[in-house]
Amino acid sequence: MYYAKVIILFVDRLMLFVHLFYSKLTKYWIFVLVGFLFVVLNFIPIKIAIAHYQSPYPQAILTLGGGPEREKFTAQFAKNYPNLDIWVSTGILPAQAFAIFHDAGISTDRIHLDYRAVDTVTNFTSLVEDLYEQHIKHVYLITSDFHIPRATTIATLVLGSKGITFTPVTVPTERPQESIFPLVRDAGRSILWIISGRTGSSFHLLSKGNIYARN
Repeated sequence: MYYAKVIILFVDRLMLFVHLFYSKLTKYWIFVLVGFLFVVLNFIPIKIAIAHYQSPYPQAILTLGGGPEREKFTAQFAKNYPNLDIWVSTGILPAQAFAIFHDAGISTDRIHLDYRAVDTVTNFTSLVEDLYEQHIKHVYLITSDFHIPRATTIATLVLGSKGITFTPVTVPTERPQESIFPLVRDAGRSILWIISGRTGSSFHLLSKGNIYARN
């Protein structure tokens, strides 16, 4: 009988502790969340610094799709780095892309065309694991000049979270810079991806899937 009372008392105290902890967590959840984000995001600069130390020079070229001028620029740029593979995320149609690279004398063995991304955030989230698995720690990041601020913000969060750094390369255009809204929105979506693995976007894979270069 004595032991039964002790067990009941213990269970009561435990339930009281759980209730108090839950109420505190509910009351201060915003502080818990902010603290968690602070810790997670502060690891990213460290990972980027380590990646840059380990691979001071880019090991691959990553181009974000958005018009044939990006593939044309990439083809000319890649001539200067014949040992680097080229990854293009949801760019122009494969036949057009291969024709541009062929005309520039770029071997198809170097070209990886991927069509999983549906926007700028997924340009990175759809490929970061592939780059990570290939032990790529540093990439040239090619996109249009007006797009660079948003692309580099997302790259810092998504690539950086996996210990991958980047060197931005701009494709010159005459378009004005993007507004701050898409940058802030996509930064938030990138943080959401780091925490939950979701991007906040409908993640429809295009029917093409992965398309890799073949001879």
